[in-house]
Amino acid sequence: MTLDGKQIRVLGALMEKEIVTPESYPLSLNALIAACNQRSSRDPVMEMTEDEVRQALHTLEDMGLTAVVRDSRVAKYEHRVRTVLNLRRDETAILCLLFLRGLQTPGELRARADRMYSFDGLEAVESTLARLTARVGAGDGAAAGAVSTGPLAVVLPRQPGSREARYMHLLGGPVEAVAQESGEALRSRGGSAAGQSAELASRVNELEAEVAELRAAIARIEARQETLEKSVG
Repeated sequence: MTLDGKQIRVLGALMEKEIVTPESYPLSLNALIAACNQRSSRDPVMEMTEDEVRQALHTLEDMGLTAVVRDSRVAKYEHRVRTVLNLRRDETAILCLLFLRGLQTPGELRARADRMYSFDGLEAVESTLARLTARVGAGDGAAAGAVSTGPLAVVLPRQPGSREARYMHLLGGPVEAVAQESGEALRSRGGSAAGQSAELASRVNELEAEVAELRAAIARIEARQETLEKSVG
């Protein structure tokens, strides 16, 4: 089971909204497009068109991962991930975060999972990740419709200077390429931040120099004013 980035985003958005806003779930097409293109809690931010979302839904439906609900005038969409992959609630929350935000450490996952699942601590997150990385199949107690799968997540080599390893889901193709792209993006953001910091420091120095000049000019004006007042007096 290999999904592309757009299919992953659609699936992750449906999973998130089912847990976070159950009152408005299943989602209409417009609501799903908005969820996919959300600018918060998404990495990367995407601009998916209606046609792209529809195409992703069709593919996911063929795979049994989504379904159309037709009990209203507007067609609405729901996911079937928990049933198909036989996921627990904590596993669903972690997989959803990996779908929506890509590579993450256990600490990041715990901090971001609050709205979807309340983990007791970092060890609970690591235990969930261990199950996702060690899965070998649907199992004897799997729900009807569950399919046999391999591991759903993988731990990546720890980055230099990092205290925690990062994890990635395995439903989106070669993880090595994703990890490389993520590392390049992080380095790019780091370089950009360093450049902005240097620019800010330069601007502060310029402003301090301007303030010093203004103060000197004011002092000269006050001295002249004082001299005039004495001569008049």
